[in-house]
Amino acid sequence: MFGTLLNIFKIPELRNKILFTLGMLATYRIGFCVPVPGVDQEKMNRLMPTESGGLGDLINYFQIFTGGNLSQSTIFGLGIMPYISASIIFQLLVTVVPSLEKLQQEGDSGRKKIQEYTRYATVGLCLINAMVWMRYLGSQDLIFAHYTGSFFGMSFTYMVMSLLILTTGTVFLMWLGEQIDEYGIGNGISLIIMGGIVAQMPTAALYVYQNMSFKSSSQAGTMDLPKVLFIVLMFVSVVAGAILITQAQRRIPIQQAKQTRGRRVYGGQRHYLPLRVNHGGVMPIIFASSMLIFPGIIFGALASAWPNSFWFFWRDAFMTGGYLYILMYIVAIYFFAYFWTTVQFRPKEMANNLRDYGSFIPGLRPGKRTADYLERVMGRITYVGAGFLAIIAIIPTLVAQSMQIPFMVSAFLGGTGLLIVVSVTLDLVQRVEANLIMRNYPGFLGNEGPIKGSRS
Repeated sequence: MFGTLLNIFKIPELRNKILFTLGMLATYRIGFCVPVPGVDQEKMNRLMPTESGGLGDLINYFQIFTGGNLSQSTIFGLGIMPYISASIIFQLLVTVVPSLEKLQQEGDSGRKKIQEYTRYATVGLCLINAMVWMRYLGSQDLIFAHYTGSFFGMSFTYMVMSLLILTTGTVFLMWLGEQIDEYGIGNGISLIIMGGIVAQMPTAALYVYQNMSFKSSSQAGTMDLPKVLFIVLMFVSVVAGAILITQAQRRIPIQQAKQTRGRRVYGGQRHYLPLRVNHGGVMPIIFASSMLIFPGIIFGALASAWPNSFWFFWRDAFMTGGYLYILMYIVAIYFFAYFWTTVQFRPKEMANNLRDYGSFIPGLRPGKRTADYLERVMGRITYVGAGFLAIIAIIPTLVAQSMQIPFMVSAFLGGTGLLIVVSVTLDLVQRVEANLIMRNYPGFLGNEGPIKGSRS
């Protein structure tokens, strides 16, 4: 491993890409600490830790996978979430809007046009999110007095300035991601999100160290030796499982048809069509988590407006960690796993492509029979992948409740954040390894070959 790291810096092109990527990520972290003018940061820091459930859960969830931080209201407070939302919206629209679908089929020019539409949509979503957030700050009296006014609790000039600052911050992050894609290594947007997640790891480790106690104690938050060992072993086990399911594939045997040209026979090779077990990635968890935040907010507001046992029951049931919340969480993950697979995986188009290239699955006729078989196989492996996602998603909540430790510590034992870190790290390692092998250097596994997906 140490020799491989040295080889990375022996290749000028690869070294420059890695240094450029690190420089862009450092720029992101520096801007992360620049606050929005006019916001009382001290008062905000006192208010945010008291937020539990409802908006507090929404803010904590927002910080996990967007690279932003609303609890400090910095210029990068919105993170990259508006761009992610716009990208997801257009991915879904491409499957249902014929004009966008035709545009995507045009090749690079069509995809560039869709990317341009995505950027415009990002600016619009930034303005909406920034307005909602600044309106909330104004309602909580977190704006300095000389910036207040009759426009949503603040002056019109200050509102316009704050909207421009937050929007520009997200657009700048989007630009940073594109620069990493072009001149660096790895997926820029994913690396920015991972940087925001990994930046929280020292805080969690510091909490464990400060509360470490090797004496038996029942005090909440105390980290005795068995608890610390359990957290470490759980972290290693979940990371190993996340790597396994991220790389897992179902390989469908593909036979290429033989073609005779003159006296020579071409084709006839046998290869495989890899189908990912976790085809949806982290998207099912993201959709399920965001959907289940709103019932708690709604029932909490109803319980405050009309206090009675009925609304109190539903408010407590949909609090994070409640029995009904966990049950609905698992159901929602399965639903969105199949939904995302249905949107992204097109067996009919894949079967037609196999037929056009002169390939077929042994024992199946090209066309509808092949499409039905691919759809049936994908449905089965999606069930397994969704089950794993459900287990990974509920581990942090169960550990936080049973062991009485903060969610910021248990969040690294599973959930969206850990899956994002694992998948982005694997992608980065594979790209670096490809550059090494291309220049006749051994990869991270030495002479055993490049990192490959595991066969299921």
